[in-house]
Amino acid sequence: MTLRALKMTKTVVTGILVLLLSFAGPNARAVLTIEITEGADSGIPIAVVPFEFEGSQKPKQGLRGVIAADLHRSGRFELLPTGDFLSRPGHPDQVRFKDWRLIKAEALAVGQIRQTGDDRYDVTFHLFDVFKEQQLAGYRWSVQSSQMREVAHQVSDYIYKAMTGVPGAFDTRIAYVTVENSSDNNRTYRLMVADSDGYGAQEILRTNFPILSPAWSPSGDQLAYVSFANRTSGAMIWLQNIQTGARSKLLEEKGTASAPAWSPDGRRLALTLSRNGNSDIYVLNIADRKLRRLTKHPAIDTEAAWSPNSRYIVFTSDRTGRPQIHRMSVTGGPAELLTREGRENARASYGPDGKSLVLVTNRGKGYRIGVFYVDSGSVDVLTDGTLDESPTFAPNGAMILYATQRGCLLYTSDAADDTTCVDLGGR
Repeated sequence: MTLRALKMTKTVVTGILVLLLSFAGPNARAVLTIEITEGADSGIPIAVVPFEFEGSQKPKQGLRGVIAADLHRSGRFELLPTGDFLSRPGHPDQVRFKDWRLIKAEALAVGQIRQTGDDRYDVTFHLFDVFKEQQLAGYRWSVQSSQMREVAHQVSDYIYKAMTGVPGAFDTRIAYVTVENSSDNNRTYRLMVADSDGYGAQEILRTNFPILSPAWSPSGDQLAYVSFANRTSGAMIWLQNIQTGARSKLLEEKGTASAPAWSPDGRRLALTLSRNGNSDIYVLNIADRKLRRLTKHPAIDTEAAWSPNSRYIVFTSDRTGRPQIHRMSVTGGPAELLTREGRENARASYGPDGKSLVLVTNRGKGYRIGVFYVDSGSVDVLTDGTLDESPTFAPNGAMILYATQRGCLLYTSDAADDTTCVDLGGR
């Protein structure tokens, strides 16, 4: 069921999210952990009041805890403790702004959950500017109890947009791959989809053969990924519908295929194919399965990503001697070297504004996450790990999700020079 919010009234510091795939032993299941590691030194003080409930059967999932966790994870808000609250309004006419100025809240979120039938609830939400004593947002939903977490993420998105002017990205999903070793030393691969905070994990595919590079379609209803039919077959590019579970094979290669990347209009995939002993970037038209070779260089060209305006593709190439980021027009032509700082730069992808790229950079102290600014050519290194990888921007460009080795195991496939990949952006 699709949630629809009814509007009742009528706005970067980069936070960094870490994804940890932890394995306690050879037979353990992978545990997904997402944590905030960096953000603003101080955030907007906000009070989120526990939602008032009216009815006989209270939903198991509360809203306040999810909203508070979302806002904290963004690095842009300071959540005021409920123990400091002088009152707990559920309706706008119950709000006494003096109570909230006294505890130095700049914003106030209140709401109510009212049971309207068997497993049916009306949820209302209001956001206020405490000092101006003005309502900034107000919405209403009619939902089932199973949809409460989704409502909470949407409330977080509305708060984030109203307070920062940037759309929120909490009501999104992530795709990731887990790997397990069984007792007979066979590996089990699972393609998983979860909410942006790691909850509600859903197994999309289970196989004994590697799954690589899952990538969300722009519409958020499909995943493209690489897998194999058996241990001797070539790589295959698959397309999987998340809603229906249907999947189709887009391409089968005798050699290797990797790193599918969607065009912004969802009609094409840029991918790496190894033909005639060389890795190059190709563009695949999804409707008719036609391929067009984009790069024609004896170097290894891989890990393509589209610019938001669809005019350019950036990719990793060692044509200068070590891996660096290059850019070229989607219609072909010469490739331009973008990155010049550091020993290696790889796995770049654009931010939503097209002015920056998130990438993996190596400056002699390990692989770390950085942001490259297209106009200046400079790179800001954001992390201090030794094996940080698979970075991607959140859809709003305000956060970055990446995988890291921190007391855990990150698996690299024996079948291809690629690691399990993470992507944030499915809606």
